[in-house]
Amino acid sequence: MAAFAISSRAVAARRLLSFAVVVLALLGATPAAAQLAACDQPEAVCDSRSAVFAISAFDPVGSAVRIGPNRLVTARHVVADEKDVTLFLADGTPITAQVIPSGYRADLVFLEAGGLPPGPSLAVSEAQPDSALFTVGADVGRQQIRAYDAGAVTALPAQDHSLARLHHTAYSQPGNSGGALVNAEGYLVGIVASGGEGRFEAVPATALAALEAKSGPDFAEESAEIGAAIRICTTLIENHQVTRGRLDAQQAKAIATACGRSGNRQLFDLAGQTLGRGGAGEAAVALFERGLAEDPNAINTRLGLVITHHLLRDYEAELPHLHWLMERAGDDLQVLRFAIQAGTWAGDTALAQRAFERLKQINPQTAPAAERFLREPPPRPPKLAN
Repeated sequence: MAAFAISSRAVAARRLLSFAVVVLALLGATPAAAQLAACDQPEAVCDSRSAVFAISAFDPVGSAVRIGPNRLVTARHVVADEKDVTLFLADGTPITAQVIPSGYRADLVFLEAGGLPPGPSLAVSEAQPDSALFTVGADVGRQQIRAYDAGAVTALPAQDHSLARLHHTAYSQPGNSGGALVNAEGYLVGIVASGGEGRFEAVPATALAALEAKSGPDFAEESAEIGAAIRICTTLIENHQVTRGRLDAQQAKAIATACGRSGNRQLFDLAGQTLGRGGAGEAAVALFERGLAEDPNAINTRLGLVITHHLLRDYEAELPHLHWLMERAGDDLQVLRFAIQAGTWAGDTALAQRAFERLKQINPQTAPAAERFLREPPPRPPKLAN
């Protein structure tokens, strides 16, 4: 059971940061802080900030969106198995909000805040393929709720995949998880979940109906199990970020088990990366594949799977994913590099050549080395045993 210990330096740092965030919020609790800062986004987007709040729970800082007089929604990974969260009003005043138990497996959970003063709530709408999107969430550095610059839809939730996410380019950063993804009219189209490197994800706001159907006291036991799995999974990943090195069999099994039980696709990805770097490639592949089964449009998940197959030197297994990525992320230098190498070593010369031609267009300074690789490829490395 030692693998499940939660007293690591990473977790201690998490808790110290949580305390610091609370102190800073209290110190900033002045009447002037209640006034929202200037906003350069459309008026309805700026107005939506009044329905978004900073919170502190398992994650030191996150965001929550008001959808009713006392009802809010946030990302489940921000809460984990906490029963209460601290919610900060616009003037910095902290109040307590209760977590409503839920057995829903998407990254969503409801909060109930009886001390919430009257204010606006956000109405739900579906994202449209050509609509501009804006992240609205807690900016830790500025100590305020911020509306970030516009992004666009890159992929709507995949049909017939109930846990699929909305993929977009609206910038978000740590602290925004659980915040609002809104359109230019200020309608809530998603809850900020994860992302990076220009590729971001939100749980579609239309999933709130499914969350409602699986929330309440009847789901307390299941909710506790999901929350505990999120906590353990996150802690184990943080532990390994401190220690690094190769994972032993017990460590790898603990990460794969806890993160798999979390039902959280972001944690599937993070665990897959950790397992892959730690030498547990097959376990990493299983989690990435589970993530793609839930959401086939997840570029970061598919890229993680490609990287893991590349580490295992299983180049043939990369090919279908690289073809998919070339269509949807063909300007990503990692995608192009893997396509050139895997295409060459696995005998898909058309893929390798296509990636090389694209590389010449977007990053010509690296093209000579790629051309030498294509012209005189080194011997193919043998496939690794996991």
